[in-house]
Parts: sequence; structure tokens; C-alpha cells
Amino acid sequence: MAAAVEGPELEAAAAAGDASEDADAGSRVRPFLGGNRLSLDLYPGGCQRLLHLCVQQPLQLLQVEFLRLSTHEDPQLLEATLAQLPQSLSCLRSLVLKGGQRRDTLGACLRGALTTLPAGLSGLAHLAHLDLSFNSLETLPACVLRMRGLGALLLSHNCLSELPEALGALPALTFLAVTHNRLQTLPPALGALSTLQRLDLSQNLLDTLPPEIGGLGSLLELNLASNRLQSLPASLDVPSSPGGLGVKGGQTWERTWVSSLGSPHSRNAQTVLDLRFGQVWGGLRGLEGSLSACCPSPSDTFSRVPGSRLRHVGPSGSNLWLAPSSLSFPVTPRGCSVTLACGVRLQFPAGATATPITIRYRLLLPEPGLVPLGPHDALLSHVLELQPHGVAFQQDVGLWLLFTPPRARRCREVVVRTRNDNSWGDLETHLEEEAPQRLWAHCQAPHFSWFLVVSRPVSNACLVPPEGTLLCSSGHPGVKVIFPPGATEEPRRVSMQVVRMAGRELQALLGEPEAAVSPLLCLSQSGPPSFLRPVTVQLPLPSGITGLSLDRSRLHLLYWAPPAVTWDDITAQVVLELTHLYARFQVTHFSWYWLWYTTKNCVGGLARKAWERLRLHRVNLIALQRRRDPEQVLLQCLPRNKVDATLQRLLERYRGPEPSDTVEMFEGEEFFAAFERGIDVDADRPDCVEGRICFVFYSHLKNVKEVYVTTTLDREAQAVRGQVSFYRGTVPVQVPEEAEAARQRKGADALWMATLPIKLPRLRSSEEPRRRAGLSLAPLNLGDAETGFLTQSNLLSVAGRLGPDWPTVALHLGVSYRELQRIRHEFRDDLDGQIRHMLFSWAERQAGQPGAVGLLVQALEQSDRQDVAEEVRAVLELGCRKYQDGIRRTGLAPKDPALPGSSAPQPPEPAQA
Repeated sequence: MAAAVEGPELEAAAAAGDASEDADAGSRVRPFLGGNRLSLDLYPGGCQRLLHLCVQQPLQLLQVEFLRLSTHEDPQLLEATLAQLPQSLSCLRSLVLKGGQRRDTLGACLRGALTTLPAGLSGLAHLAHLDLSFNSLETLPACVLRMRGLGALLLSHNCLSELPEALGALPALTFLAVTHNRLQTLPPALGALSTLQRLDLSQNLLDTLPPEIGGLGSLLELNLASNRLQSLPASLDVPSSPGGLGVKGGQTWERTWVSSLGSPHSRNAQTVLDLRFGQVWGGLRGLEGSLSACCPSPSDTFSRVPGSRLRHVGPSGSNLWLAPSSLSFPVTPRGCSVTLACGVRLQFPAGATATPITIRYRLLLPEPGLVPLGPHDALLSHVLELQPHGVAFQQDVGLWLLFTPPRARRCREVVVRTRNDNSWGDLETHLEEEAPQRLWAHCQAPHFSWFLVVSRPVSNACLVPPEGTLLCSSGHPGVKVIFPPGATEEPRRVSMQVVRMAGRELQALLGEPEAAVSPLLCLSQSGPPSFLRPVTVQLPLPSGITGLSLDRSRLHLLYWAPPAVTWDDITAQVVLELTHLYARFQVTHFSWYWLWYTTKNCVGGLARKAWERLRLHRVNLIALQRRRDPEQVLLQCLPRNKVDATLQRLLERYRGPEPSDTVEMFEGEEFFAAFERGIDVDADRPDCVEGRICFVFYSHLKNVKEVYVTTTLDREAQAVRGQVSFYRGTVPVQVPEEAEAARQRKGADALWMATLPIKLPRLRSSEEPRRRAGLSLAPLNLGDAETGFLTQSNLLSVAGRLGPDWPTVALHLGVSYRELQRIRHEFRDDLDGQIRHMLFSWAERQAGQPGAVGLLVQALEQSDRQDVAEEVRAVLELGCRKYQDGIRRTGLAPKDPALPGSSAPQPPEPAQA
């Protein structure tokens, strides 16, 4: 790099003089000449200074191999200066002619004035590195195509719409960067660059790649980020040379070669390829390459999971990460490893399948009809669906699901739950720690179906043979089940779960200081509902009670068998054998058992209340409005211990009333939010029923939604003071009447939970309605029928949400700084006009282009407007759902496979004494 110098020294060094001696000329060039490097891009007037140096011809100038020159110059002066280079700097090896040194009022780099190069520059015989970034090139200068020794060519941030065929004739080119241009296609001759190792084509308009690109045999690094690619050509394959590769795709792919394991020359070296949707991970530059096996199936109609990625292990053990918009990937008999950024990994061993098969997946939001939970289970993940369902593999497939571990883990365990045929079951699961608060649940998937991660009480199981056996609880050693010989003719599998209840909770519930209970025992089995011989069950006596001091009249053995509502007192139906610490009894059926020690009567009803208390979560409801956009409302249901931390994080951007009083909810309980007193939901949403926003409470997942509200009242006259109320259950047919009646009810069964105020401030003028009424734009649809449309009304809604963030969104959409400033000038006093003009001008240019809606969602996410991005996704999902329903009604498409039911495995019939 050139030494740092002050302006006056540069002026003195570059001033034209009459000195003719080389020593004098050398003294003039020395301030900005560092060894064989000459940097004239730090200060204005670089071309003038270089011309003076060419006239003087100092000895040091003849030794220059690296030249940096700014292109923020007069075009004619720049052309004249460059024409002197072949004669004055004949040893030049690196030439950097970049703009970007100047910035506009927003701080963005400005392009230089360079639009072409003198033909004589091809005479730089030693030139190996040419950087023409941040200029105004619309075509590649012809002289570049004659630079046979060129090894690195950088053309980023120009206006190139195509590359010439002759580019493929550069025999020494190893690095080519053409990012942030307007490329729509690539020349087939590009595949003739046999020495090319790094190719960066990110931030262009490419929708296809020529098959000839597979001929880049030396390619190590490829970046295709932020293009419009829907698939990769089959000619691309894993490079044989180890190293890293990254392909980043705004609409479809992103890959990043991360590292190479082992020696670069080792035959078994492992290369890693990472393809993700979004920003380049870890700050790595995209490195090039692809796999023919990674192309998504064009017939796949699953919706895209944002942020997903896949990793594919090729025949040499290389790992590929990718993120297609269509959620499918092929598996061959060679095996592969697939990683989704949504927190899923799959490991297909070699030989798992005899023939190639296409795997499809989707991540579903949990809901009661899809998630089977036991009474004491907690959901820790969304639902993963893998298709084709029921496919049989010759070897077990490894499955990893990422989750955040629950805070309370004593006597609990994490398992992966899956559906097989018509029943749900838990797989043997091992935990692998990725970070202190991020764990992988690892299991072997025997089939493909639905999968989710569940926290449950520790379960102990065994296979009972006809000879009998003993089953003990690992968390509560005093809990045992003794199977005598002859209890079963055929081996059957039995399991037990044990749940504790704190003595203080029970005493507070009953108002009895001496009340106590044993651990709650759940027994289940496979096979016939009853055993041939009675089975002995041992439970610890209630805490603080011993067999020598207890009053047997206060000891109750309770029994519950779903779907019964109450617990039954079966003390008189069994023979209780008491020791100093334990109680033993015999049963022939399995279900739930509980020992109580209390003076209360009607113990069964009390047990039901205590059992519900074990399963209830204490939560608070919040409703906050965005400070700069009061029409945006955040609704959330939070566990009580998380309220303060969450509010502290949110109140920088939101404001609103204090959280609601504490209410109690069950895991998986449905509830809904209803806006009242003149406020309504602004847009149709998949989770909106009759204007009510539906929720399902899961204690370890985020129960949060952001909605936009509107009003039919006159906001120009005064502010609208409305409210949002939360009610239990699903949305009833007559919401207002039932809601008002339920609000007056007291007790635990009341439907109404809370009401929080919502205020829409008074509008200062009627300017906005007039603007919308006077807006005249051609009908416009973005998207397609299967993925969903954004209509003109939808775009107006998006424009109304952006506010001061619109320039950031515009830049991420690819709007040039020059156009952005023009819009600002044209609509100087009209912020809404600026936003609408930018958005609709961009949309009109994108009309008919695939992936436009994806680009909009990505730009919103990159601009930290996740709320608007989620609204757009909701609109697309709703439109896609309506489209699918429509084609089914007309018989054009078969129905999707039915989703699994919500029924969890039911315990057997009540035990008989």
C-alpha cells in the first residue's frame, strides 16, 4: 500500500516543473510511491499528477508494478491518462481503476466516470490483475479480451447486462467477479475458462445458467447470491479439489465452502459446501461450484421455509448446504447429509436406498389437530413433515432436530415424537449440545412422517416376558411394578411415568397444612388391556407420612382413566399393604394412580383440581403498538417469568399498556384476540377468523403475532380509543354477544381472560385519503398463482407500513442511489408519495419476472422490517391456500394427504381390583 501523505506534499510532487534530472523527478514521485506501488486514488487530481509523472519519466516510475487510480475524473482526461500507461508503465502487473471514493448524501459509494478503456491498454504485456469496479461500464472493453496474461478481473458494481463470448478465450483467468451488475444471461463460452477457480456472479438478474458452466473443471468457489435462479444445471458437480465453496441465492441458493478437512492433497480430504438463503454466513465470500444432485424438483409445490438450508454429502464425503425455494432434495444410494437452517439435519448412510429418491419436507406451525401431547408434555419445536410417508429405508436414517432446552429439566426428558400409521410414538432420543441454550435431539427415523420434539416426564419401559420381571422408575427409586410369572402369555411392552407435586402447592390449594400426596404414577402397556395375573404396584407414602404413624382413614388411593373427568377413590376396592415407607397394591389394568393423605371428603374432585394445577402455566398477555406506526399491534402471551425481560427489549420500539393480570393456561390451549370498539384487523390472514386472531399456547414457543389494525371511525375528528380482548377457546359463531356475556362471568371457566386498550391517534389532515383516492396506477400483480400474488392493494398496504425505512428497503431492492435521490427530489414534501412511487416503479419493472415477491420479502428482512415481511408471507399463504382450494374444487388437482389427528395414545381401561 502507498504511504500516507499530506495534500501539500502531493501537490508539490505532482506539480509540473522544468527540472530535467532524474533525481529531482524521483523526489517528486517519492511521497506517493511506496516501493513498486503507486497510489493516486487517495486525493483528487490523480490523472493530472500521473500525466506529469509520465512527462518527467523518473526512474522510479519505470519500476512501478501496481497502480491505483480513481475514476472520479474528467472522462477525456481519464482516457488521455490511460493511453500513456503502455509506454510509461510497461512493467505494470496490477491496475486498479475504481470509483467509489466519493459518496452521496446518504453515504453510498458513487460510480466512477469510466465507460470504456483505450485499445492500447492491451499492450500491458505483464498485466495480471485488473480491477474496474464501481464504474459505469455497460459493455466490457474490447482491449480486456486481448489481455492474454490476465489472471484476475473485477467488474463489480457496473452496468453490465451481458458478457461477451470472447471472454472465454482468456487462458490464464483464475478469478472473475461481476457482482452487482445487470446480467440476465451468461455466455456459453464462459465454460471454456479451464483455469477459472473463483467466480462471483452475485447480485445480478440471472434466472438460468448455461450447461457449459459445468465445464469449469478448476472451479473452487462460486457465488450466485441474490439472483433469480430456480435450479442449477445438471452439468454442475462437486469439484474434485478440496476446499470451500459458497453459493448464495437471494431467491433460491446460497453456498459457502467452509473448510477442508485433512491435507489439501489427501485423497480422503473432506470439502464442505454451505448454501443458505440470505446473507453470506460467517462473512465468507461465496465460493463456486454446485451439485447436480441438489437441484430441487420442479414439481414440488411446498411453500418455502425462510432461512432453510440443506447439506449434501457427495461420494467423496463432501458436505453440501443449500436452500431451494422448492423444498425437496434427491437421495442416491451413495448417501448424503442434509441440513436445514430451520434446525433439522438428516443423515442418509450409503445404501439406505437402492434407487434414487426425492425427499420433500415442510415445517408446519403447531396446532391442536396436528400436535399430540400427553397431559404433562410440553412442545419444544415446530412440526417437521418428511415425504414420501412410510418410505422404507434399508438402513435407519439419522435425524437431528434443534430446540431450546426447557428451564425445568429435573425428572423430565426430551424425545422425538413421530406418527406411524394411525398412532403416535416416541423414538429413542439422544441429546447433543451445540451451545448452552441450543441442543440437538438425535434419533433414528424408521420411516418418514411427521416429527416434533417434546419434553415429557421421564419414562421407563421394559418388555415383560411370560416369566415375569421388575420395572423401576429411574427418577423415583421407590416406584416399582412387579410382574409375576404368568402375567402375560406373550411378551408385551410396558412403560411408566412419574410426576411430582410440590407439597406447598397442594396445601395452599386445600387449605390444609398436613395434606400430602405421593408421586403421580402413569402406567401404560401394549397388547391386551388386562393382565392374566394381578400386578403389584409400589408407591412411596405421601411426603412426611410413615406407615407407623399414619391414620389409615385419611389415606386414599385415587385412580383416573381417560377420558373420565374426575378421579375415583378405589381405596375400598383394593388391599393396601403398608410398610414404613411404601404402599403396595395389586391391579390387572394400567392407568393413573395417586396416593393422597388428607382429612377432606370428596377427594376425587380435589384431585382433579390439583392435577390441573400441575399442568397449568401462569402467563400474562400484552398488546403493544409500534411507536412510529400505531396501526401495527404486537400481541403476545408470555410466561410470567419472561414478561419483564421481554418488555425491556420491546419498549424501545413499542409502547402500550401494562401487561394483563396473570391468567392460567394449559399447554396447547387455544385462545383468540378480538379487536373491539371500532378497531378491526386490517388485512385477511390465515390465522384470522371473522376478524379474530387465533392463537395456540405452547409454553416453550413464541406465542407472538403482529397485526395491522384499521378503523371505520373518523380519525380526523378525534383519536379512536378501542381495545383488544383475549378469550379462551376457538372463535364462536356469535363473538360479540358471547364475549360480552363471558366477560361478566367469574371463576376459572370464564371465557374472557383480559382486555387491553388500543389507541389510534387522530389524523392531522385528510391528505392520506386524498392521495390514495387520487393514486392512478395500472393493475399490477406480483408473483404467480401457486406461490401467491401481491395485488395493487397489497402493495399499497406495504407502502403504508414502511415509513422512514423506505430508502433502506429501496436499496435492498436494487434501486440505484441516483433514482432514489430523484424520487426524493420529485416528491420533496410528500413522504407517502416517495414510498409509493419507489415501490410501484420497482414492481412495474418486475412484472412478469419470477421471484419478485421473494426479492421483496428478502429486502424487508434485510431492512429489519420483519413485521412487514411476515404480513407479506401471510398474504401469500392465504392466496396460495385459496388457489389450491379452487383447483381442488374444479377437480384439477388431487387433495393433499390428510394431516394427522391430534389424538394421543389413550391409556387402557380402568383397573380392576
